[in-house]
Amino acid sequence: MRKTLDPADWTALRAQGHRMLDDILDYLETIRDRPVWQPIPDEVRRQFRAAVPTAPSDLAGVHDEFMRHILPFATGNAHPGFMGWVHGGGTPVGMLAELLAAGINANLGGRDHVPIEVERQITRWMAQIFGFPATSTGLFVTGTSLANFIGVLVARAAAVGTEVRQTGIAATGKRLTAYTADKAHGCIAQAMDLSGLGAAQLRAIPTDEQHRIDLNALATAIAADRRAGAEPFLVVGTAGTVDIGATDDLAALADLAAREKLWFHVDGAFGALGMLAPDIAPRLAGIERADSLAFDFHKWGQVPYDAGFIMVRNGLLHQATFATDAAYLRHETRGLAAGAPWPCDFGPDLSRSFRALKTWFTLKTYGTDALGASISETCALARYLAARVAATPALEVLAPVPLNIVCFGYRCADADRVNAEIAIRLQESGIAAPSTTTVGGRLAIRAAIVNHRTERRDIDRLVEAAVRFGAAAVQS
Repeated sequence: MRKTLDPADWTALRAQGHRMLDDILDYLETIRDRPVWQPIPDEVRRQFRAAVPTAPSDLAGVHDEFMRHILPFATGNAHPGFMGWVHGGGTPVGMLAELLAAGINANLGGRDHVPIEVERQITRWMAQIFGFPATSTGLFVTGTSLANFIGVLVARAAAVGTEVRQTGIAATGKRLTAYTADKAHGCIAQAMDLSGLGAAQLRAIPTDEQHRIDLNALATAIAADRRAGAEPFLVVGTAGTVDIGATDDLAALADLAAREKLWFHVDGAFGALGMLAPDIAPRLAGIERADSLAFDFHKWGQVPYDAGFIMVRNGLLHQATFATDAAYLRHETRGLAAGAPWPCDFGPDLSRSFRALKTWFTLKTYGTDALGASISETCALARYLAARVAATPALEVLAPVPLNIVCFGYRCADADRVNAEIAIRLQESGIAAPSTTTVGGRLAIRAAIVNHRTERRDIDRLVEAAVRFGAAAVQS
């Protein structure tokens, strides 16, 4: 007889499952008592050099291995002291929803089932929040890197027609050029690369003192490209730059895009969800005029990884950019193959997880008001950190603080070396985990406050430890 992979003893599995659930909930409940991050010991790393297992192992033993060798050495972004990169902290609700999604094991590439209706409902909710028309389309993806790639592909189709999918860009005889700020995320250039347009056709436009794209320089670059025989087709605005959290003047960009007949895409990886916070939303004026918008629920939305999202105003063009007529994807009007169009008609993935469920649970359980309040609080904490740094003689703020990211450094002659050492010592101490970046040619300690668990006491510990480690680094 065929042997199933289901357990012979469901009662024992249920008991072990409860132990696993209790352990991970204990971990989250007591997260503040643990180091943010800790280096991986050599003996732990060696555990993951073992040969492929050919024989079965006891689930309890595998779980014990997870508890000893995996859980203590994670990135640490669930911890309130994690401030290194723009990672959300997740929630227990989202974690439990992920368990349910795994139990269903739905493939959201297509077919007619309610998990796809959940994703469509979230698309309608996002259209309402961002002021997009009801005919716009949305799609869950891994993250904003892929969402931006999709945005570039739809913009390419708008510029040269969907036949480019068959004939390639060379057949059009056109040299398409795109524009974004020099502070924009590197995935925009990567999207130009992957789309076949070439990263060199993306113009990095200078920014002003607030790190926003310089509109005059942008207009000049567009005019120069037109004179050189190129065809400008896309301008990408940013809502929340990776370095300091700056937001371009999206309304002015929308005006320019309309005037120049360019596709207007917004990379709102984390900043776009500021629309949920009444004090942040006005800074995003103009986002409702975007032709496409990319953002992540797993950042400010606190949904567990991964949950990226792309919205496109022209849903028909979005579908035409990706839909295929493969026989094995035949759509019917009845039966399990009904429900067209399917999510696979709007992106490159045919196999897709039920990312929408943990997002749906998060939105339904907490509500947008609470999520918006959490976003506002992270920005208030950033202002508090900037004030603490400004009031500390040994430290200095190195960039504006428009949202939730603070770039600061230690005052000394060898600041770049010392700041790099401070960041590493903070990480290795387990007190806090900032990252580093370069601002104005100087290496800065970068604290991105995204986690809903972060409090003022975590900011205080960061500042006090930075001063202490800085003094030690100067002496070393």
